[in-house]
Amino acid sequence: MLERYLKQATFSSLEDFQKNFEFKVPADFNFACDVVDGWAEQAPDKLAMLWTNDKDEEIRYTFGQLKEESDRTASFFQSLGIGKGDMVMLILKRRHQFWTSMLALNKIGAIAIPATFLLTAKDIVYRCEKATIKAIICCGDEDIMDHIDEALPDCPSVEHRISIGPEMREGWVDFNDGVRKAAPFVNRYTDRSVDDYMLMYFTSGTSGEPKMVVHDNTYALGHITTAAYWHNLHENSLHLTIADTGWAKAAWGKLYGQWFVGATVFVYDHEKFTPADILHKIEQYKVTSLCAPPTIFRFLIREDLTKYDLSSLEYCTTAGEALNGAVYEKFLKATGIHLMEGFGQTETTLTLATFKWMKPKPGSMGVPNPQYDVTLLKNDGSLQPVTEPGKIGQIALRTDKRRQIGLFRKYYRNEELTNQVWHDNYYFTGDLAYFDEDGYYWFVGRADDVIKSSGYRIGPFEVESALMTHPSVVECAITGVPDPIRGEVVKATIILGKEWKDKAGEELIKELQEHVKHETAPYKYPRVIEFVDELPKTNSGKIRRVEIRRRDHEKKENN
Repeated sequence: MLERYLKQATFSSLEDFQKNFEFKVPADFNFACDVVDGWAEQAPDKLAMLWTNDKDEEIRYTFGQLKEESDRTASFFQSLGIGKGDMVMLILKRRHQFWTSMLALNKIGAIAIPATFLLTAKDIVYRCEKATIKAIICCGDEDIMDHIDEALPDCPSVEHRISIGPEMREGWVDFNDGVRKAAPFVNRYTDRSVDDYMLMYFTSGTSGEPKMVVHDNTYALGHITTAAYWHNLHENSLHLTIADTGWAKAAWGKLYGQWFVGATVFVYDHEKFTPADILHKIEQYKVTSLCAPPTIFRFLIREDLTKYDLSSLEYCTTAGEALNGAVYEKFLKATGIHLMEGFGQTETTLTLATFKWMKPKPGSMGVPNPQYDVTLLKNDGSLQPVTEPGKIGQIALRTDKRRQIGLFRKYYRNEELTNQVWHDNYYFTGDLAYFDEDGYYWFVGRADDVIKSSGYRIGPFEVESALMTHPSVVECAITGVPDPIRGEVVKATIILGKEWKDKAGEELIKELQEHVKHETAPYKYPRVIEFVDELPKTNSGKIRRVEIRRRDHEKKENN
């Protein structure tokens, strides 16, 4: 399958990969029709997805069955008047109908808008105001349906509320019944183009209101590198990515790249994340490949991993936030497996990664993905590249030499914001990093999160990494607070482990400060420490440092 879309599909080394990786992009490419249906024709009995849940129910889809079910779903959508360019929001958690719906929408040229189940009525209204959403499909939970019903009067574009059950209400369409009764599929989307919009994500909004990120059909192609050369998957892989389907991380690890490779996607549909349950499923089903955010690995390593047979695991990857070296080392010691880090955004696919030919450096994002023209620019507006190892710059993608496959098209209905981040033939990620003498990139922080104290520039991640090596710290966030002398000083907002909570006080604060001084440059230690029970996060689990700064500002104003 890869040979259809790459000029060269196998590589002998990182150098070979970086030099010779190049896409072949069909003008009418469509992932569902070309890749999934292509496997259905080539190997109809090959297992595409293994779905299970916390009730021990199980469903297996071969590629042949996936084609048939997505065809019926596409016919059902067409019967509701949904077609090319129509926008459909999916709030489906990890229900198996998410996959058949995503493929069906792609087949008919509609635009899928995956969304998290954590949305409130206000969030749904916001999305309907920003986009012209024609239908909302949800997993039939009572609370989710309540939020949709509450939002509906302020969402005039929404013509259909669709539930997969078990909850069903008057005025709602029964998804399963509609698919079951659907007429044979006749695809009316005949003028396919690789440039057609296929997917829209509302960003998680770590520093403001969510933005509408629009991707065309090349987005699916862009994830070939994700699965084949970062996840290191093959046709016999059983791959688990831990992510809610409302996050872009699900598209990275549960849909596109995996099926280019012909791997089996493993889905564990659970209501509550329990590390022991995840480990049990890996053991039970012999999962071979695991990808999860560092936060998940932080929880996994706090379990007694010797109680589980994890010998089926061949490869593990992580992305979504920067990886603390302490987590890497503890996981390696427990399993013998190196965590291979990657970096990207909702606006991109995999941008930097520790690829399969590389020796990982704990905490490093790796090297640029050759499908993108990645550069590090001085963060002063000069457009001058950073040429020295250790010097901080902003990660940017140059866009004038060739098409950057997988890069978003624009922020929908927001030309001003698009032009703020994409100008002078560069897309500016807003993320700061530096590279070392071996060309490995190291994350520093968001440009807005970097702390300027007494002439020093301090990235949150390096201080968080130091704190995470102390046994008391479960999670932490580093921000800057105003200081009349230093401009800003470093503040640490910390969640302590249960056995440490009763020790929260001045003695522990001093211990943590000394610990940071020992682990990193002494000037970076947090002069202010606050212990909390939770950190403000986006729906996708990323820490909202901007919210911590806002709260601190309000406290200062009120004092």
